[in-house]
Amino acid sequence: MTGRKNDERVHMIVSGRVQAVGFRFFTLQTAREFHIVGWVRNRDDGTVEISASGSGPNLDAFIHAVRKGNRFSRVQKLDVTPEKSPVVYESFEIVE
Repeated sequence: MTGRKNDERVHMIVSGRVQAVGFRFFTLQTAREFHIVGWVRNRDDGTVEISASGSGPNLDAFIHAVRKGNRFSRVQKLDVTPEKSPVVYESFEIVE
């Protein structure tokens, strides 16, 4: 799936028990379900960082699912920042 320039884009930082619990794979599956493009990665401070782009309703549903997490994670905080730059992603990926 190719992101379109008129899609909305957000940057997210997820805090809590979100590493070593399958959270990135959960995020990848959820992004594909909602036709979201972008990437997810672990950060050295124990948080997970996500850059996501998609249509408004799909992006809202994706953010809601990330806030809930998978059954092994515990999301304590989710910071969502709208992004304005014209980055166009081709797919959703887990990056190192």
